[in-house]
Amino acid sequence: MHRSAAPSRSVNASAPADTRIYAVGDIHGRADLLSEITARIDDDIQRRPIARTVEVYLGDYIDRGPHSRTVIDLLAVRLVANRAVCLRGNHEAVMEGFLQDPAILKYWQPLGGMQTLASYGIELRDETETALDLHRRFLDAFPRAHELFMQCLCNQFSCGDFSFVHAGIRPGIPIAQQDVNDLIWIRNEFLESTRDHERFIVHGHTPVPHPDIRHNRINIDTCAWRTGTLTCIAIEGSAILFL
Repeated sequence: MHRSAAPSRSVNASAPADTRIYAVGDIHGRADLLSEITARIDDDIQRRPIARTVEVYLGDYIDRGPHSRTVIDLLAVRLVANRAVCLRGNHEAVMEGFLQDPAILKYWQPLGGMQTLASYGIELRDETETALDLHRRFLDAFPRAHELFMQCLCNQFSCGDFSFVHAGIRPGIPIAQQDVNDLIWIRNEFLESTRDHERFIVHGHTPVPHPDIRHNRINIDTCAWRTGTLTCIAIEGSAILFL
């Protein structure tokens, strides 16, 4: 059943003509919510045709929620079929680190890494199992299609007057010169900044109870894994619609 959308909000930025951009916040293993959102996007496009649509997923697909593997399966299909833009979140960066180095497990575990491993069928067999053991089993279980998906992740994407990043940008630095670590990890320096950036920033990373619209940015990480609310916005012209 189609859920009626909330009224749109106007911002001081504009998408290109005849273009609608869909942006989706942090998913964190909630494949059920992602399936609902992609169905809603497809339904919206069918009901309101437009010349060009762009889908942007803001990162943090994995960890914490129960179905990280399925989330990547679903996004890999959107990437190929819809040419969706999938950004790298800090959680993907940490998983990429673990795929290279077993020692990264100690950083990944507190972020929900064990839930991701479990989604690939990997759970601790006993207390003697080491990070190296888990690393080897994960490498064996990690599909080639998921390797290719990870290689397709972007750190930022711009369209019209909007830039899409996972966490934010460092104020005062041109977007093309941003440090990757800032794009996927930054918090306070960006969140507390009231200055106008080069573009209007669409981001996630820092959970908020409802989408947070400021004059220079919008945060759409509504903590889906815990709240059951995965936020998707549709940007058309200068209007932001909550799908």
